[in-house]
This record gives sequence, C-alpha cells and structure tokens, in this order.
Amino acid sequence: MILFEDETILRFFPPLRHRGAYKGEQALVPITGDNAKRVLFGVLNLKTGHRIVLRRHQQRQADFQAFLQLMRTRYRHKPLALLLDKASCHDAAKSQAVARQLRIKLIWLPKQWSELKGMDHLWKELKRRSAANRQFETIDQQADYAEQWLLGLSPRQALRKAGILSKHFWLRNV
Repeated sequence: MILFEDETILRFFPPLRHRGAYKGEQALVPITGDNAKRVLFGVLNLKTGHRIVLRRHQQRQADFQAFLQLMRTRYRHKPLALLLDKASCHDAAKSQAVARQLRIKLIWLPKQWSELKGMDHLWKELKRRSAANRQFETIDQQADYAEQWLLGLSPRQALRKAGILSKHFWLRNV
C-alpha cells in the first residue's frame, strides 16, 4: 500500500485571511490571544482514499513514532510504503529504526514540494474551510472539527481534493 503522510499544526489563534466588510469599515475577527496548538498526523491511501489521523500536542519524533505504530495497527500485515518529507521527526534515527521494525518503507519526497504531497492538499482545504478568520472555544474543539471534517470526506472526495484523481497527478501510473 502506498500512503501519503503529512502533519499540520492547528493553532488556537486563527490564521487571518481575507474577510468581507463594508467599504470603509474594519472587518472584526474575534480572538482570545491564547495560542495553544495541536498537531494532526495524517495519512492518505493513494488507491482507496482511506485516511488515518492522530492528534498530538507536539510534532516530535516520539509523536511520529506513535503514528507509525497506529498505521501498523490499522493496516496489520500489509506491506506499507510511506511517501513523506524529511521533517526532523521523520528523519530521526530512532524514527527510521521504528519504521524498519514495523516493516514500513519510508520514501522521501523532495524538500519544499508541497504540491507532491496529497495530504498537504487536504490540510490546506481543511484550514481554508475551518480555521481562517474564526476561533473555536478551545483548541481541542478545533481539532475535533478538523478530524471530523477530514474523516467525514468520502474516499472519492478525499482523493479528488488531494489531487490524486487528476489526469496530471504525478503518480497516476503507479
């Protein structure tokens, strides 16, 4: 199975994007000033559109290793190939050792090429729809919403939003 892996950071302080307002009036975006965060680790199956998400407080190698364990639990004995970037939590020697132990092949994508990563497209759509210009009551409420949105997509919707169904998808023939 070929899987795209990526993570995103949800911040309690909302990303400020364009917001409609009447001409000459300032658009109001209520914020608390508290900037707590949650990290969502996610994986997308290129063939089936199946997704797995793990919420953590940090994006450290122990968190990534916990995500590797979760993937192995969900996919049991199936061969896994994980397409991912060289974030420090991924590239750490202990993370690579855990991947080898769990029989998960890590395939490194070029740095700074987010357009190659299907999960990155899903994260961008999620943040555009859910986080921009608004603040949830708690960071965990925002993370709950994010997880529900991502896992609530049909497999076809997830593949389409990730760009995998495009006739120009770079791994179309795999």
